[in-house]
Amino acid sequence: MIDFPFPPALRLLRWAIHGTFAVLLVLAVLAVVQEGRTAVAAGGVLLGVFYGTAIFVESRLPDFGGRTHLILGRIWLVVVTLAWAALALAAPSFVWLAFPLFFAYLHLLRLPAAILGVVVLTGAAVAAASWHAGGLTPPQVIGPVIGAAVATLMALVYKALYHESEQRRLLIDDLVRTREKLVRAEGDAARLAEQERLAGEIHDTLAQGMSSIVLLLRAARRDLGTRPEIAEERVIEAERAAAENLEEARNFVRALAPPALQHSSLAAALRRISDSAAARTPTRVRFEVSGDPVELPPAYDLTLLRVAQGALGNVSRHSGADNAGVTLSYLGDVVVLDVFDDGRGFDPARTPTDGPGTGYGLRVMRDRAAALGGTLTVESTPGEGTAVAMTLPLPGGRR
Repeated sequence: MIDFPFPPALRLLRWAIHGTFAVLLVLAVLAVVQEGRTAVAAGGVLLGVFYGTAIFVESRLPDFGGRTHLILGRIWLVVVTLAWAALALAAPSFVWLAFPLFFAYLHLLRLPAAILGVVVLTGAAVAAASWHAGGLTPPQVIGPVIGAAVATLMALVYKALYHESEQRRLLIDDLVRTREKLVRAEGDAARLAEQERLAGEIHDTLAQGMSSIVLLLRAARRDLGTRPEIAEERVIEAERAAAENLEEARNFVRALAPPALQHSSLAAALRRISDSAAARTPTRVRFEVSGDPVELPPAYDLTLLRVAQGALGNVSRHSGADNAGVTLSYLGDVVVLDVFDDGRGFDPARTPTDGPGTGYGLRVMRDRAAALGGTLTVESTPGEGTAVAMTLPLPGGRR
């Protein structure tokens, strides 16, 4: 019989059928040996050798259940059937070998052909038993018929178990493939999220710092001839901004907190960047804290600081404002950051490419707020200034 990748229970059933054939064959050979019929006994031994050799060779062949196995199995079935027929005619003890052969028919042939083969084999067994007994008796008919019926039912159960096992195997393979795809998708999402995070970090720190340095150096060059002392102050401020940017770059590599938060509170860090923005531009920047401050997680501190940096960077580059303000408010179960100016303003409904900026900074701010379950609103009118407000719910809804 052909092997398939069955689970252990089905393999046990398969080897039980082979074992039944071997036991019945040994009993039949011993019976004819006791009768002194050595030629018939030798035929039984040859059948056993052929049967066992075929099973051994089959177990070593690759492609279990393939077309080659099916063709070889059917050839094997024809040879075993012919050998059984000859031995059954020679001695009645070989008639009962038909029982395990029923399983072989039902396994190697299509169901209609297998049922027909079982019927023919049953008839041959009944005929051989009657021929040896010199007449037909009920036990000679009932025995093979019951054996054929039991074998047919067991074979059908065998096939059903195999079908269920194969469906389970296909389902497991599909689940494994789905899990692998999910792992790859999660990895891609994590990489994209990290790229987006780094892009936001660079925009809110290094890019803003570089922009401030460019503005300071341009102002210093403009004042170099007429107001050298002011120009020198601009250069010193540009050096300070470059040093801060260098420290930010090093912290990216070390994955540490931003320098402004390493040795101070959020309020102190916001005051420092407000003072720095005022020193680098003609805009006067005022910072205020409203409400009772509460300790926030590092992610909140970092988000509030980065949004303030990004908003102040937009003020210095695009607004042309005389005055700007940064307010950090603790309002019950939320914390609110407001950055506003009295500059030229813009139309928030216009696409990013319509204005002087790229619009990337506002998108990064919104993404930062959304990552913590908060919101970002932008209010602006041309000629009337701009206000950016980010609202974050306090962790755990604490008040």
